[in-house]
Amino acid sequence: MIQKKCLLLAVIVWCCTITYGQQVVNTKAVFSDVEQQTEYLSKKVDAIKTKTLEFPRTTVHDSLKLVVSGDWTSGFWAGELWFLYQYTGKAAWKEKAQEATQLMNREQWNRSSHDVGFKIYCSYGNGYRLTKDTAYEHVIIQAAKTLATRFNSKIGCIRSWDFRNSWQYPVIIDNMMNLELLFAATRLSHDSSFYRIAVSHANTTLKNHFRSDYSSYHVVDYDTLTGKPIKKITAQGYADSSAWARGQAWALYGYTMCYRETHNTTYLKQAEHVANFILTNPHIPVDMVPYWDYNVPDPGQEPRDASAAAITASALYELSQYSKQGKAFKKAADEITKSLTDHYRAAINTNEGFILMHSTGHKPAHSEIDVPLIYADYYYLEALLRANTLSHKTSESLSKQ
Repeated sequence: MIQKKCLLLAVIVWCCTITYGQQVVNTKAVFSDVEQQTEYLSKKVDAIKTKTLEFPRTTVHDSLKLVVSGDWTSGFWAGELWFLYQYTGKAAWKEKAQEATQLMNREQWNRSSHDVGFKIYCSYGNGYRLTKDTAYEHVIIQAAKTLATRFNSKIGCIRSWDFRNSWQYPVIIDNMMNLELLFAATRLSHDSSFYRIAVSHANTTLKNHFRSDYSSYHVVDYDTLTGKPIKKITAQGYADSSAWARGQAWALYGYTMCYRETHNTTYLKQAEHVANFILTNPHIPVDMVPYWDYNVPDPGQEPRDASAAAITASALYELSQYSKQGKAFKKAADEITKSLTDHYRAAINTNEGFILMHSTGHKPAHSEIDVPLIYADYYYLEALLRANTLSHKTSESLSKQ
């Protein structure tokens, strides 16, 4: 009987490998490479950093570009280091992560940008998740207080950019990502005002940012007197009516996270709709790594955006745990992650130490086109960690049968 049960388990595992094996990434081997690559980047950062320029963002003319802590991408470096510590358990990575996180300390009071969520939660948030350091807890709560000062109750949203141009109160789809900080602060402080702001922002964005096909505008500008939208544009996309690839990824990730934090099925349905818009889009390439915008007229001549793919993969892994379409979403996440791993990963000691190649920052502004980007690496590692966790859950489930 025992032999029959063992044989049955072996058959089940073999069948699962046949079904899903083509998309499996060797996480151990990839993280071994990532450790070497990140060590290479760390040495480059240490060699050229100044008192203010301390965080790797991208390359310019094939040279490493560092930014200040006020830059919206600054927190991803500490986050990447925390991910390496999470996977390896090595004290050296923990120490590096702690050092990079401490450099972000001043940003908890920075009211000039909505990106305090990106900056603090990717650094201090991951640090607290892995260490439960009470000092990190205090920073998260203060950063949430700072972010809350940018909320307008008349509009129901957190203001994004402060520069005006022709805008009164711009809100970008990227801002959905900053809500995770508010949800975390709610748990840590038991102050429900953070939760209410996050939910208000999510609800208002859901109402005003999306088209009938569930693609998203990049920017919605609001009238500060009436609280109503004035205009809707796609500043970093091909056209106002187009679907900027990274914007769709932010929307998918944001509403998946909001469902996790609230269990509001409206957010789950929205995440599913956005996921299906992405995955059934006729312009998505065979390798599942999108061009920088889903509506460019001549895709073959346009750059890809590996960052959008990495964000999408990470979000799909999480969404697969909540949705009835979970198997399809996980399969798509596996395909994207496999593609990034096999075809978009740089060779060790190249690419100025960044992991992924071929991302696009802001094509209309002729900025950061076909370059590595730190946030592409961050979400790629998060996707790998989430895939690894799901793999272990599947193995444990099979072993109990």
